Amino acid sequence: MRRHPILPLAALLLLVAPRLGAEICDIRAFGAVGDGKAVNTAAIQKAIDACHDGGGGRVVVPRGVFVSGTLRLHSHIDLHLETGAVLKGSPSLSDYELGGRVVGLLYSENVEDVSITGRGQIDGNGDVFMDLKAAKKIDAAGSQYTRQKERFREVREGLGDGPVVPLPRPFQMIIFSACRNVTIEDVLITNAPFWTVHFADCDSVRVSRIRLSNNLMVPNGDGLDFTSCSNVVVSDCDIRAGDDAIAITGYDHHFDLPGYKGIRHASENVTVTNCTLVSRSSGIRIGGLDQNTMRNYVFSNLTIANSNRGIGVFQRDEGSIEDVTFSNIVIHTRLHTGDWWGHGEPIHVSAVRVKEGLPIGRIKGLKFSHIVATGESGLLVYGTKDSVIEDVSFEDVDFRLNDSPLNPTAGGNFDFRPVFDPRLSLFSHDIPAFFAQHVKNLRLRDVSIEWGDVKQPYFTNAVEVRNYEDVVIDGLRGDASPASPDKAPVRLRDGKRARVENVRSARER
Repeated sequence: MRRHPILPLAALLLLVAPRLGAEICDIRAFGAVGDGKAVNTAAIQKAIDACHDGGGGRVVVPRGVFVSGTLRLHSHIDLHLETGAVLKGSPSLSDYELGGRVVGLLYSENVEDVSITGRGQIDGNGDVFMDLKAAKKIDAAGSQYTRQKERFREVREGLGDGPVVPLPRPFQMIIFSACRNVTIEDVLITNAPFWTVHFADCDSVRVSRIRLSNNLMVPNGDGLDFTSCSNVVVSDCDIRAGDDAIAITGYDHHFDLPGYKGIRHASENVTVTNCTLVSRSSGIRIGGLDQNTMRNYVFSNLTIANSNRGIGVFQRDEGSIEDVTFSNIVIHTRLHTGDWWGHGEPIHVSAVRVKEGLPIGRIKGLKFSHIVATGESGLLVYGTKDSVIEDVSFEDVDFRLNDSPLNPTAGGNFDFRPVFDPRLSLFSHDIPAFFAQHVKNLRLRDVSIEWGDVKQPYFTNAVEVRNYEDVVIDGLRGDASPASPDKAPVRLRDGKRARVENVRSARER
């Protein structure tokens, strides 16, 4: 439909059209002003409500900057941002309220057939809720770290890699809680003050062709969060976030954040493909403090760049993680300064208890194939006696472990935060290129390992596996670290049933 400037008669028709059940409601017809100053919450909400009352349809945000506080979306609503349109979050925290509690800019609960589309922009105005001149400090109380102490100082008396200090701020910028048939496509989403887009207990979600760009210095500035969701497809997106770029978890609650309903049900059938991701935490995060089981996930054709972790799979609570595949992925990670979880690992898999007295779930059935990775710490599969990691395979994986300028003060540590035992939060540990413990049915086939000019003696073997049952290493190309030339390429200890064959030096051509 061709659009023309709003004339008095056209404005009158638009005012009448929603009452007649028309499918298009332009927010200007309800009093919204796109001058970047007026707060348009009431006017935009009237447009949304009128469109819903008329049977549903498209709520149009035209060219201009429309400032708003919290808006509630309904079933059968498409919030459409035209080219040049900006829906911008209010700078006042008092404008973010729903039902007597602080929320974010857009909120949907128990609705279906809802969408956000168009080539316009949603701007969370997040920087106004930050102290951009102060670095957030780590609380390392109880952590048994010895090589990490300098990492969290400001670099050159500046902010380094952040994060900055958050002020009182809105919570999740966009929330879909217990919704069905949700679509987000084409929009540019920027400057979230907290998690950007959060789907909780949703079914049938499509996110495609979006660009999401947050301030990389903002803590908790996740890109896309899916908690206990099923039947999800994310494709063709460019996501750059200070915290996890894409986080998929099994929470039925998470602290006191809005959107959760305490529902116990599995999260299953999730596909993420053809995306580029940048994060100061994990490019892809699966699991954490999960009550619900997660299973049947597929990740393919991804590029993860300049991140603190590439892929992170975390078992900490009751919900298990089962049957997840990762293929055709390029990963680049590095050590970062500041209070970010992670330690430069391209791939991190761990199962460590976070609560005393509760059962801990399991990780079973992870497959990594056709991976090209560079990083400043090793690949890690870390099970425990409480939760042995089962059925994990790495096939056609090329990994180069590079030196880092932060190694003299920050290298040589494992980071498992959050965990119950503070001794396992952040602690010094030797760094093989690939380390695994408390694993069953581990397979490494056609894996290539190269070392950069690493100098620290805590860089050791190409592969170390301990506390294992049934390990196959077939077609390894790699050597011990150049900083530890006396080490063997492969070290196996405290296990049973291992087969190692076709191992050769990376120096052989």
